[in-house]
Amino acid sequence: MSVRGRIRRGIPLRRMPRAAWSAQEPTWREARPGLIEAALKRTQARPSGNWYVVASSREVRRDRPFGRTVAGVELVLWRGSDGALHAGPGACPHLGAPLCLAAVDAGRLVCRWHGLALGSGGFPGWDPFPAYDDGVLAWVRLDEVGGEEPLAEPVLPRRPALGRSIAAVATMTGRCEPEDVVANRLDPWHGAWFHPYSFAHLRVLDAPADPRPGSGEGEDRFVVEVSFRVAGRLGVPVRVEFSCPEPRTVVMHIVDGEGATSVVETHATPLGLDALERPVTAVVEATIAYSDRPGFALARRGASALRPLMRAAARRLWKDDLAYAERRYALRTSGRFPG
Repeated sequence: MSVRGRIRRGIPLRRMPRAAWSAQEPTWREARPGLIEAALKRTQARPSGNWYVVASSREVRRDRPFGRTVAGVELVLWRGSDGALHAGPGACPHLGAPLCLAAVDAGRLVCRWHGLALGSGGFPGWDPFPAYDDGVLAWVRLDEVGGEEPLAEPVLPRRPALGRSIAAVATMTGRCEPEDVVANRLDPWHGAWFHPYSFAHLRVLDAPADPRPGSGEGEDRFVVEVSFRVAGRLGVPVRVEFSCPEPRTVVMHIVDGEGATSVVETHATPLGLDALERPVTAVVEATIAYSDRPGFALARRGASALRPLMRAAARRLWKDDLAYAERRYALRTSGRFPG
């Protein structure tokens, strides 16, 4: 019987057997470095169309601009009078004032230094960038940085209908490169060992078997059966799939069990270098939760109270996973990475 079938008749919580952390079945034999690295190389060869996740859609408001540096490029994002997302260079073309501190008036940026008004049409020496709002995340296209053939829109995974879901976005930063973040997610075997507070009884049911380079997303599908811990020995069993639609994104779909069709999108965005010339990467993780249970409609009405809890859960997990990614970066750049 499917996971969904086992929990369909009652509440999704299941009491898990009591077991010591050290008594788990070791997973190091299955987590082969060559398999993970081959999957990573395939993800890096996929097109992104030069699109980068900048922030959550909610962070870019109508009443003020939003600033962030992506791949060393200072950016400002704002919304026009119709609510459409716009993006441009973060420095005023007059004397370089920070446009993230500008005012937004009638859909234009108004520089606070001398009142220069800038809109989506641009200004001599100041050309806006293509921007895209997918309803959860705000994207910007940086063609000079990406160097790929541009795409009209970002490469997006399938999602449940946003109008019937709860979406929350958490952003964390680490001293590593985007590939180190992606590599962490292409190693599902570490889940119950490294995150026992969140996962239990994790089994990888399917993983790429052929380490030869390829190009299809399906080659890098990881199918995992796991129980998400709720409290103590109570957990929710699900079956999930991990895949990479583009080089800086790893997506986890719940395909069986409570919350089927829900998705967690992990986006790795390069920011630039810190004071010690180390790369800094933002992890922008979007959780889009859905359930067909009647009570979920009530939960959606309380979404504003649930979103902080969803963000806190993501940050707790990534506190550890960024340590993994940073360690991987340190090892591979020093020539000490295994394999």
